[in-house]
Amino acid sequence: MTGPHLAVAAGHRGLTGLLFVVLVLITLGITVWASRNSRTANDFYAGGREFSAAQNGLAIAGDYMSAASFLGIAGLIALFGYDGFLYSIGFLVAWLVVLMLVAELVRNCGRFTMADVVAFRMSRKPVRTAAGAATIVVSIFYLIAQMVGAGTLVALLLGDTGGSAQTWTIVGVGALMVVYVTFGGMKGTTWIQIVKAVLLLGGAILMTLLVLWRFHFDLDELLHTAAHTSGHGQQFLEPGLKYGKNLTSRLDFISLAIALVLGTAGLPHILVRFYTVPTARAARHSVMWAIGLIGTFYLLTIVLGFGAAAVLGSDRIRKSNAAGNTALPLLAEELGGGPDTFGGVVLLAVIAAVAFATILAVVAGLTLASSASFAHDLYTNVIRKEATDEKSELRAARLSAIVIGGIAIGLSLSAQKLNVAFLVALAFAVAASANLPTLLYTLFWRRFNTNGTVWAIYGGLGSALVLVLFSPVVSGGTTPLVTGVDFHWFPLENPGIVSIPIGFLCGWIGTLRSDEEADAAKYAEMEVRSLTGAGAY
Repeated sequence: MTGPHLAVAAGHRGLTGLLFVVLVLITLGITVWASRNSRTANDFYAGGREFSAAQNGLAIAGDYMSAASFLGIAGLIALFGYDGFLYSIGFLVAWLVVLMLVAELVRNCGRFTMADVVAFRMSRKPVRTAAGAATIVVSIFYLIAQMVGAGTLVALLLGDTGGSAQTWTIVGVGALMVVYVTFGGMKGTTWIQIVKAVLLLGGAILMTLLVLWRFHFDLDELLHTAAHTSGHGQQFLEPGLKYGKNLTSRLDFISLAIALVLGTAGLPHILVRFYTVPTARAARHSVMWAIGLIGTFYLLTIVLGFGAAAVLGSDRIRKSNAAGNTALPLLAEELGGGPDTFGGVVLLAVIAAVAFATILAVVAGLTLASSASFAHDLYTNVIRKEATDEKSELRAARLSAIVIGGIAIGLSLSAQKLNVAFLVALAFAVAASANLPTLLYTLFWRRFNTNGTVWAIYGGLGSALVLVLFSPVVSGGTTPLVTGVDFHWFPLENPGIVSIPIGFLCGWIGTLRSDEEADAAKYAEMEVRSLTGAGAY
């Protein structure tokens, strides 16, 4: 590499590192401020229920729009065109399920966690144990994917091939998320997510305008150029390039889409956000805000994905990263003037910092949801059987955040050489298979009982995990977790199309096989409370 190239590369790394440090200092400042107002369980778990619908909508968007969305979907569109765009539809359509079936009812029936809703009219110990286990499993899967993704992103941006940057990034992100949750609680986490959402949308809008300006704001020119430079021609703009090759790939896409559409309504770190607003009406309005913001974001990723294909070409993107995750950083560098220019260095550093902020906000929300589930559901209501005071519960929540952070760091370090993209989809599949059937049965089926609840959670959770274990993502696939052996018998990479019906079926069978009579009075109370808010916290 020549002298000027070395200088530019060093400048890029220095500016990127500086922006990372500034972001960390801002988020730590927010945490310190929030720690002064997080003294009660209501503050720690729900932010005192003081956030407006608009603020919570921004926070939900910040919690939901992960690095996988920002980098991954744009990369998929850049490589696979129309089929990459299909991937993003599930993420957006999912919010209609949340709006219509979950948001207001969960806000009215629960207090701090999903288990508050499902345990409302059931035997508390087995139900909270099952719900707490499912929450922690989903959160851990999601955490590993985000933390390994952070390490990979930083290593790629800094040009580190030895793996040290990836390792230290995982440790650093893990330490930061523990600090955010332990000291800032829900208030600190929410404001970090709001800042992240503003930065992410701002960065996406800036990049979109630069792409459109380059093609004279002519979408037709943009799409035809993308099709030409992709190497696939008109097929790039038509369905079938990624998911239409055979029946198995089509079923895999349907399975993935079902998991994404139904899984969002069962994601623990999304459900806890509905408790941060004062009323169910505010919860509904916050979802509407989130839909508008998330919908705008995914519209922007369409332009960015096709823009990356048009400006860079699919071959250049694949050479940098086979999965397309570096499409946006490379596009930012090119739009700024190229890899050897000051503008390219600055824009690349800004987009890298936005992606890093995205990861920090998401891992904080996941850690808070899992620590709240352990402390509130397992420690207070199962282990101590409600015989504990608020200070002890908060101490348990903070300690569990440290433990969960340590577990996530350890698992992420061991997984950093593996293909972990499936973990996000698996988290959605587990949420849709275990959590969603339980929530819907609890809210809408009068006869549903404790046995059915436990069967639904463990049946959906177990079937999703078993099917993934014997799927091509673990062995026998193109990029399996285990090489040298092939023990897969389930042909699909995502288990949702099978495990979600199993979750619903287990809940139905478990209820019918039990001699336990559902508490009619409790169901009537829940029905009134869920629809009117009478008696809600």
